Amino acid sequence: MEAREIILRPVITEASTDVMDDKKYTFDVDVRATKTQVKKAIEEIFDVEVVKVNIMNVKGKLKRQGRYVGRTKKRRKAIVKLSAESNEIKLFSEE
Repeated sequence: MEAREIILRPVITEASTDVMDDKKYTFDVDVRATKTQVKKAIEEIFDVEVVKVNIMNVKGKLKRQGRYVGRTKKRRKAIVKLSAESNEIKLFSEE
């Protein structure tokens, strides 16, 4: 898989923005991606040094429309910790 196919999008929540000060960033990744693939993709795309990768599988939520019940799409989330010497990842444009 290509690096851009592995990393889908950054996760921007209140909890994820709080840990950005500790150089931890959260991304949605492909459900088939491994920790080493995520690490190489982040280093290639953002030109940073990754120390640690934590991955978690998020189940789809139960949703219903009247009497019909279904689930939303499952996803995989990766929390990436950068080294102390590494540059920060710019998720927001500062103009």
